[in-house]
Amino acid sequence: MNGTVLTYARWGLPTRESFLVGKKTDRGVTNIRNPASPHWRRWLRPPNRCLVPLSKFAESIPGGNAWFALPDDQPAFFAGLHVPQWTSTRKLKDGETTDDLYGFLTCAPNSEVAEVHPKAMPVILTNPVEWNTWLNGAWDQAKALQRPLPDGALIRL
Repeated sequence: MNGTVLTYARWGLPTRESFLVGKKTDRGVTNIRNPASPHWRRWLRPPNRCLVPLSKFAESIPGGNAWFALPDDQPAFFAGLHVPQWTSTRKLKDGETTDDLYGFLTCAPNSEVAEVHPKAMPVILTNPVEWNTWLNGAWDQAKALQRPLPDGALIRL
């Protein structure tokens, strides 16, 4: 992982243009479930892949959030995509801005997340081999990481 950079970016990748017809803003797409979509393919190569650090994450439930974490505080990352210097209007009050953007891949949920979100969970990478494969591997290797953590790997906080 030589040349790795830690940087700030705005959550939400560019929305597909056909979804923006008649809209004045692009709030961004935060989760990528179908990387085979032609919209995402241009950003699947290593220069646009990133690791998004996490200590815990939330899924929305009625009345708040359900929080999840790895049980032993081990380093973990979402498998992300990064689009640098994208110009768009995210909020009308801000007008057009140029931002570094990111989002992350999702997959079917494991058993813990499925209890509150039966459709998806973020792709979480937990070891250096996975991190390196995500950042530098050929797409067929990197895409194989789009899978849930094993059942029992997360605790609900």
